[in-house]
Amino acid sequence: MKDLKSQASKSTTPGKGGLTPEIQSRIGHQLRAMYDDVVRQGVPDRFAELIKKLDAPGATPQVENGGGSNDNNGRD
Repeated sequence: MKDLKSQASKSTTPGKGGLTPEIQSRIGHQLRAMYDDVVRQGVPDRFAELIKKLDAPGATPQVENGGGSNDNNGRD
């Protein structure tokens, strides 16, 4: 990361605040690599099950009470 900063300070015209095409390209490659890694991880099983339940005909979402109190006492 330091290398990118030092290149940016050397390669850009002072006062313009832009990045060189080389740095933009490197950032793009790194972002694509991170995105590809996230896509490869796939959807967690619990999310896939939830989506399947919600997509089922006649499905009504049910919220589980995770220990907190959300009973809306005294609220309209």
